[in-house]
Amino acid sequence: MKVCIFGAGYVGLVTAACLAEMGNSVVCVDVDESRVAALDRGEMPIHEPGLAELVARNAAAGRLDFTTDAARGVAHGTLIFIAVGTPAAEDGSADLDHVLAAATTIGAHMRDYKVVVDKSTVPVGTADRVRRTIEAELRRRAAVLPFAVVSNPEFLKEGAAIEDFMRPDRIIVGADDEQATLLMRALYAPFQRNHERLFVMDVRSAEMTKYVANAMLATRISFMNEMATLAEQLGADIELVRQGIGSDPRIGTHFLYAGCGWGGSCFPKDVKALRRMGQTSGLEMAMLGAVHQVNDAQRRLLAQRVVARFGDDLRGRVFALWGLSFKPGTDDLREAPSLVIIDELLARGARIRAFDPVAMPAFAAHHGWRHGVELAATPYDAASGADALLLVTEWREFRSPDFQRLGDLLRQRLVFDGRNLWDPALMQSFGFEYLGIGRGTAGALPVALTPVPSLQAA
Repeated sequence: MKVCIFGAGYVGLVTAACLAEMGNSVVCVDVDESRVAALDRGEMPIHEPGLAELVARNAAAGRLDFTTDAARGVAHGTLIFIAVGTPAAEDGSADLDHVLAAATTIGAHMRDYKVVVDKSTVPVGTADRVRRTIEAELRRRAAVLPFAVVSNPEFLKEGAAIEDFMRPDRIIVGADDEQATLLMRALYAPFQRNHERLFVMDVRSAEMTKYVANAMLATRISFMNEMATLAEQLGADIELVRQGIGSDPRIGTHFLYAGCGWGGSCFPKDVKALRRMGQTSGLEMAMLGAVHQVNDAQRRLLAQRVVARFGDDLRGRVFALWGLSFKPGTDDLREAPSLVIIDELLARGARIRAFDPVAMPAFAAHHGWRHGVELAATPYDAASGADALLLVTEWREFRSPDFQRLGDLLRQRLVFDGRNLWDPALMQSFGFEYLGIGRGTAGALPVALTPVPSLQAA
């Protein structure tokens, strides 16, 4: 099938590469000339395991091409995916400027039947706006052409996006056009040969499904983080509680890990946008407000514990920080808890020595203005001479470090484990003072942070 994809960002690039891998002819359109040039050279704008190889293979085979020529892309594709960014506006709603600009471009250049597929995460009702935008452009041209608008939200996990696309657990298609539905079924047939994973529904339900899915996952994490705080006061271990409730098939084991908060490009934006949709409809959406509030507090938890241990004046202190990205498997720093922790400690005079196996180039490029942060060559270099270690991202290579070497490098054997990656008893056997999240008496309730003028201004 001939496919055009607007947007060579995270979703668009993964979608383009995976569709091309199945034999489709894909043209990916982006307005950023430098990005298109880099992709033509085989340089990826994002870190995603396996993506560079997938793009190179399909580009070499002639199935995947990148261009800034929107007219060429529209002429090429019967199926046209809109996979552009939908950043959060100031009021928390999704900014649809890029989506509607793509729709205008499609309307300006289409010459025959097109299926326009909303792949971006967009509010309920966006398909109607896309349809009206294309219709307006066709009227301007005095053209009468058939087209359909379909919702096909993505469910890709950063760090596992290719696996998620190639072996999906569900494919959501919102459509009210029979021909468009048949084309979407044909496009996704190679991805579900073992059993049917494609769910066809009305467009608005499909649009809402993505937001509700992310909000549910964020809710589970915030719930466990609040329970972790309670576990500490009651002398219980949230990790044992997690195992106990996770064995119930009605609950399951996923997204039950307490930690130092969630971040990334999806959960914060989607929770805010869903809440905004409710408020616009006259609903308070109190639960979503609480989910976000709990997470905001949780992202400051490690900094609070450092202040509780060392005092509010951290001048002369150096802290090792393991993990910068918001989760393992990606270099994405958007809404990362590490940034909140770093800012809180820097504002109190501390210095940070950080290590991340993937995200340090992204940190240097976008957050290098944070004076007082040194990027270390190895995790042990980060720990050398530090007053304590803060574990923020649970990368695999952090699971089983040389604890004896780590303890010898630190000024004192003190660890703030923001992901409950290590066993408290094991750490104590190596002489560490170990402060986890919700691990019974191992972590006391942190003090409230005193506002710092420089931090508030930032």
